[in-house]
Amino acid sequence: MSTHFPDINSNQIVKVAQKLGFVLVKHCGSSHAIYSRKSDNRKTTIPIHGKKSIKRKTIKSICRDLEITIDELRNLIK
Repeated sequence: MSTHFPDINSNQIVKVAQKLGFVLVKHCGSSHAIYSRKSDNRKTTIPIHGKKSIKRKTIKSICRDLEITIDELRNLIK
């Protein structure tokens, strides 16, 4: 298992969330979007900052919300 965090932006993490069945529920201003999955009522907030990289701590939090590991995230980005 690799501990290296992928360098990803909001567009990439949104695509991963959508692959996992999450849909856009609410757009909070221009900087955050809330995604939800009806099957288990899980929610996550994704920062929307264009092509700017998402911070490691935020990636880790989103992965916890999506119930995936960093390695699974890396595979879903490809």
